[in-house]
Amino acid sequence: MIKPKIDNSVTVLLVSNFQESKHYYENALGCEVNEQWAVRDDFGLGFKLVEAMNSEDIRPNKGIWNSYSYVKNHDVLDALYEEFKTNGAIIVSQPQLIEYDWGSWKDFSVKDLDGYILGFGSGQKS
Repeated sequence: MIKPKIDNSVTVLLVSNFQESKHYYENALGCEVNEQWAVRDDFGLGFKLVEAMNSEDIRPNKGIWNSYSYVKNHDVLDALYEEFKTNGAIIVSQPQLIEYDWGSWKDFSVKDLDGYILGFGSGQKS
């Protein structure tokens, strides 16, 4: 049996202030944001931003990503990092390269205004 294909996925994030989050996702991360969706690259990166009724409901993962996105190669990753840095994104970790037997993995992370950590990475075969 052939499984139906899922074309993309979005992460739902409870935010403390929708307007401030909208501004951050638009300006720092290059997303298009409407009343609920923050998307980039035809949903290559997608979030549903929902303003929390209670700030105690906002609970980013501790010590790990809330979202992780893959890009084509290290050059694209480096360009994305520079774009985010230039646009004022909150940098959690700079691009780090790890060598493996099969090739290399490189990633970096940014944080949004509510503390959600968004990771970005790419792998390249040797």
